Amino acid sequence: MSDAVIGDDGVARCPWAGTPGTMRDYHDTEWGLPVHGESALFERITLEAFQSGLSWRIILDKREGFRRAFAGFDADAVAEFDPPRVDDLMQDASIVRNRRKIEACLVNARAILALREQEGLEAFVGSFRPARTPTPRFLTEVPTVSPESTALSKALKKRGFSFVGPTTMHALMEAVGLVDTHLVGCHRRGTSGLWNAEGLPC
Repeated sequence: MSDAVIGDDGVARCPWAGTPGTMRDYHDTEWGLPVHGESALFERITLEAFQSGLSWRIILDKREGFRRAFAGFDADAVAEFDPPRVDDLMQDASIVRNRRKIEACLVNARAILALREQEGLEAFVGSFRPARTPTPRFLTEVPTVSPESTALSKALKKRGFSFVGPTTMHALMEAVGLVDTHLVGCHRRGTSGLWNAEGLPC
């Protein structure tokens, strides 16, 4: 038994991706797969922060707007944004206009530059991968926070990052495959290359 649902195409998926459209496409082609490179991970951290309090569908619909607004998530460029640029972004309807979150993106860009002098963003975030991943059958079994996401949150804050709470970091870890919370029975479970369907490392 599982909460996985069978779509109109006969394929089993997590319930939030049960119908055709943006969410299903994201579920089937991107969510839970590893990402590589500083800008790709900077984008995911930023989008997860902006999603806080909103639906993920809103963020996906504005994703290209975010990419344009934040210079393709080039940390060097975003780190140079000044207060007038923030004011301009607050008038940009192609993104979520939240000043605290916009300013957090700038803060995080500068923190990423500092991390380059050490292990770098990708290696730093990846070091918090747990020893095994959950194996949820039902939505009620899907965690929204973990010891690892809490530790990652604390470590990022110590490195100067903002808007990286434990729940937001757990969502990030799900999005980039550091944990696999596709439901048992979902056709995407175990496809990250990091975990098998039983929740053990590949």
